[in-house]
Amino acid sequence: MALMPRIERALLSVTDKTGIVEFASKLHALGVELISTGGTAKLLRESKVPVREVAEVTGFPEMLDGRVKTLHPRIAGGILAIRSNQEHMRALSEHDIPAIQMVVVNLYQFEKIAAKRGVTREELIENVDIGGPTMIRAAAKNYQDVAVVVSPEQYGAILSEMAANETRVSPATCWELAQEAFSHTAAYDQAIAARLAQIDADGREVPTALPAVLRITARRTASLRYGENPHQSAALYGFQHGGIAGAEQLHGKELSYNNLVDLDAAWQLVNEFEAPAAAIIKHTNPCGCAEQPSLAEAYRKALEADPVSAFGGVLAFNRELDEETASEVSKLFVEAIAAPLISERALEILRSKKNLRIVRPDPLSSAELVIKSISGGLLAQTPDIGELDLNSLQVKTQREPTALEREALIFAWAVCKHVKSNAIVYARPGQTVSVGAGQMSRVDSVRAGAMKAVLPLEGTVLASDAFFPFSDGIEEAARHGVTAVIQPGGSLNDEKVIAAANRLGLAMVFTGVRHFRH
Repeated sequence: MALMPRIERALLSVTDKTGIVEFASKLHALGVELISTGGTAKLLRESKVPVREVAEVTGFPEMLDGRVKTLHPRIAGGILAIRSNQEHMRALSEHDIPAIQMVVVNLYQFEKIAAKRGVTREELIENVDIGGPTMIRAAAKNYQDVAVVVSPEQYGAILSEMAANETRVSPATCWELAQEAFSHTAAYDQAIAARLAQIDADGREVPTALPAVLRITARRTASLRYGENPHQSAALYGFQHGGIAGAEQLHGKELSYNNLVDLDAAWQLVNEFEAPAAAIIKHTNPCGCAEQPSLAEAYRKALEADPVSAFGGVLAFNRELDEETASEVSKLFVEAIAAPLISERALEILRSKKNLRIVRPDPLSSAELVIKSISGGLLAQTPDIGELDLNSLQVKTQREPTALEREALIFAWAVCKHVKSNAIVYARPGQTVSVGAGQMSRVDSVRAGAMKAVLPLEGTVLASDAFFPFSDGIEEAARHGVTAVIQPGGSLNDEKVIAAANRLGLAMVFTGVRHFRH
């Protein structure tokens, strides 16, 4: 493979100084002359790494509080000159401009500053990097002659290639570095544009949860075998905000598109609960969920609700997956498991199933928009978060729910939020009993949940993600032994529905909040 000319001179200017001293030392050991700006140059000198200040090369000091330091023909020319162009090289010689073969730059940490509480517009503007993106884009534009390095994660591979090829890197590597560089500056500009769009002309924050222009930058982190079906191509892209997309896979074959969708549904559900909880998901719907004093008991209770559907399901836990729970899980064919921690003994037990995918997600980010594609565009909404305000619950029936019914209702409501509409959940305290999901009428979801039940429905409570438009759903629930209902309310027929509950001896509470999930 053809190699670019030897790297004789490198320009270093980094905000993230992770690994820069070691990298610069090894470049120097390979015979590369180092040029650097103020802060980076100071660090290198203190570390006994020989370096020339940019000011020595340009003949001008840094000025305007550091706003101007690398914006100079003797820097830009050294980066942008095409080495195969005789006129370019003659210009470098005529003006005594040193050619630069490597640019190592990362940018002011704008996003870190932008995330600070109370940050002013002036602070934001001062953290908009000018020289850095200019050098990166110049080096990437001239990729055939200049290697551009924007991340400490790239240092090791670059040094290895240079050491093996007399300080050269391949054109393929330079092209890949250029692609990464343009992606880096594009993401940086998007972050600036998005944050400044939240500030009006007077410097005040604009109170809006949804931006006027939606800019999405996500790195492809995995190519998937296929999408929902084998004839569809698919890949995973990550926002670096935690959750399933950033999960570490500890065991098993590669994750599929459908695995990832189900893992996300399971992970979001178990994060609703404070006590040890387990969720079993099939095709994004819970077929079992429980919150119990121990994780193993939570899993057993979740499995009891629908052991048939649980076969080939996806599990999630909100606690460290321990040996006892892993032993129980190992008795069932499971596609994938998510847990925040997994004990060594639990991992040892589950690794006996070579195809079982085990992932360790980072905590959920509540700040992300929920985005869905439609033909010709995107829909975006804020996430459906927030705990049920118990003080806002309105008892609408003559009978108040008992303490146990209230406990079961609150649990059922948390699960119902994660069931596809029309959603119905039958439950006891800390345990789903059956789930009716995705039917075109609410009464049919009530019937579907009852039809699927393998545990007794007598004495259960019922949660509905939206109001009952007619009294038939309440009557059907009562026929199967339901004693209490939680629903948002808001139907034109609320009074008739309440009257039916009173006639049947049910307790009913309204939340005033709907939880559709399409």
